[in-house]
Amino acid sequence: MQQQTPLHEATAAAGATFKAEGGWLLPAHYGNWLAEYEHARRDVAIFDVSNRARVAVIGADAGKFLHNLSTNDVLKLTSGAGCEAFLTTGQAKIVAYVLISRVTVPGGPETYLLDPGPDMGEKVVRHLDRYIISEQVELAERTVEFARMHLAGPGARAVLESTLAGSVPDLPENHHYFAYIAGVSCQVRQDSSLGEPGYEVVVPQEKAQVVWQALLSAGANPAGSLAYETLRVEAGMPVYGRDIDETNLPQEVARVDRTISFTKGCYIGQETVARIRAYGHVNRSLVGLRLSIPSTVLAGAKIFRDDKEIGQTASSVASPLLGTGIALAYVRRGNQEPGTTLEVETEASRCKAEVASLPFAGSAAPIP
Repeated sequence: MQQQTPLHEATAAAGATFKAEGGWLLPAHYGNWLAEYEHARRDVAIFDVSNRARVAVIGADAGKFLHNLSTNDVLKLTSGAGCEAFLTTGQAKIVAYVLISRVTVPGGPETYLLDPGPDMGEKVVRHLDRYIISEQVELAERTVEFARMHLAGPGARAVLESTLAGSVPDLPENHHYFAYIAGVSCQVRQDSSLGEPGYEVVVPQEKAQVVWQALLSAGANPAGSLAYETLRVEAGMPVYGRDIDETNLPQEVARVDRTISFTKGCYIGQETVARIRAYGHVNRSLVGLRLSIPSTVLAGAKIFRDDKEIGQTASSVASPLLGTGIALAYVRRGNQEPGTTLEVETEASRCKAEVASLPFAGSAAPIP
């Protein structure tokens, strides 16, 4: 049975058509997914993303513990700051792709919150728990305790300011602060991961519908997972389980500058990551593909260059931005330069494709 989010009743009342995604029942659309997509591009859309996992790492050694298990410099995070990172095996295979945020609890213990994406909470807890020996650290899977909403679009800040009755501070990406919306204390995080100005609003599940209604009343337009997924792929934003798995190394995922510190010292998997940097390359890389067809291709579709197989696709959507199909894909070294012409298998035969820089915004016109 699929789990309902704390916003299920509110999104149903707004006209949502639901779709099972992982272990959750989420709004797929509210009647017109393309109009919802346009709201995110031109105005402001609000998405229910309560299926994203939330893991708390708590205790006097929490920062040092995470620092020793992740690819980024957790110890540099100040209160309210956040960073992207990978959790890896000893061979630097990716176990999870996480956003780590440091939270100050007045009078409470040191606390870090991890967002590893949809359906990843239990896996991350199991992985971290293996490494607790004598550290003063507690782990808690708190996904179901909260509702999470993503505001995206040029009007996102204005909507927030309307509900807060005051200005929203200028925050770096992935940094957060706490504010009251409709009398409810919410965590508000700067989040432009969909390629538009945006914020994530996290609220205790019992107050979720109150905050949702306040944001709708301030001008946010409800939008579903079809629009969200399209924006995500256009923004070149990978998701674990679709675009990343335990066969991947950190440098393959095209987010090195955001996820890896090469000066932080030892951590699980660090030797392999450092060795790859010394050699200067990995054997495959995540790239964007602009397809010559207006539709999508299946995940795992084979990619060819001069009839030689050189990679496979991951997520794929029909892009309103480019007027053609696009995909995230892994291609072998030597085939990753933007403009490189490739072929991708389809259900019928093959279609032409061209390697594009990520994000897709600003890419050239569709392939003739």
